[in-house]
Amino acid sequence: MGLSKTIWNEPAELLRSQQPDNPAMFFAPQVLQATARRFLKGFPGLVTYAVKSNPDEMVIQNLLAAGIKGFDVASPAEIDMVRRLAPTAMLHYNNPVRSRSEVQHAVRAGVKSWSVDSRSELAKLIELVPAEGCEISVRYKLPVSGAAYNFGAKFGATVELAAELLATVAQAGFIPSLTFHPGTQCTDPMAWDSYIRAGAEICRLAGVKAVRLNVGGGFPSHRVTDVVPELEAIFALIDRVATEAFGADRPALVCEPGRGLVAEAFTLATRIKAIRDGQHVFINDGVYGGLTELPMVGNITRVEAISSEGLRRSGAPVPRVVFGPTCDSVDRLPGELELPGDIEEGDYLVFHGMGAYSMATNTRFNGFGEMTVSTTMSLAL
Repeated sequence: MGLSKTIWNEPAELLRSQQPDNPAMFFAPQVLQATARRFLKGFPGLVTYAVKSNPDEMVIQNLLAAGIKGFDVASPAEIDMVRRLAPTAMLHYNNPVRSRSEVQHAVRAGVKSWSVDSRSELAKLIELVPAEGCEISVRYKLPVSGAAYNFGAKFGATVELAAELLATVAQAGFIPSLTFHPGTQCTDPMAWDSYIRAGAEICRLAGVKAVRLNVGGGFPSHRVTDVVPELEAIFALIDRVATEAFGADRPALVCEPGRGLVAEAFTLATRIKAIRDGQHVFINDGVYGGLTELPMVGNITRVEAISSEGLRRSGAPVPRVVFGPTCDSVDRLPGELELPGDIEEGDYLVFHGMGAYSMATNTRFNGFGEMTVSTTMSLAL
């Protein structure tokens, strides 16, 4: 995977002139920076970026240029990369389970903010992390619906345990804070409402005033044609409910979007390898490549088809089963995609909103998956 030094006007220009046979990812830096400024303007607190969603250095550099000063890191490798690109950036190590060597690595790197969701991991942090000037955020979970998949199945303490942990954090001399994640692609703003009010209850049970409340990621991206995320409505709800729930003890707010920040800045072009007997469509990328997340969160329906000459296909939509290029039978997109009926072998299927969890999880299974990344002024075809 490599970044082309040529800057194109739009994806169709490259597809028409080069006709790539491998998946082609297109990156629009101005779109990424505009989205970052939208968060910085609208969210009522500190905006940090969840590096895991797309750890490419060009993403980090453009977010820094847009004014992002904090990063949610989950491993020593992410810590080292951000430290190299932004030595003074705020690092939040919010992966709540870490080995002793990982904790020690982060301490040496100057990490001052940590999360925790269990007694055993909190004891580890108390033993290994200097308390002075360091924050420990207790991560809690609720049985809240409205997300594509539930992060609470792996991480998060119950309200009762969170209160116990928060009290222990304060007693140990750390800066006591709270954090949660409502779940990925969370389109229901009321998920944040429930979590914020639960945070206030945790503080009441613990008898501790939280210094900060991290409302997590989960901010949705534009995946479905007729559902445009209303980020400003979510920001306004978070602001209002934080005041209602905490009153005079309202903590400073933090968010850590990944998908919501980076998704819209990338578009993926795949090529049709074959249309088997006029029914099944085989493309040169799939669930082992840039489309790995689709079986978990559903198809992106913002898909356009263009010919190798750069002309948009406009036939009446036909539901199609779409397979990836490998010989593995699970390499198929979920359900069916409504694709123009006049598509042909050699055409390109262009997936918009592909900046999150596409390049980061791309593999070379079965010899496929070689992906180029090109910079464009616009992502419109």
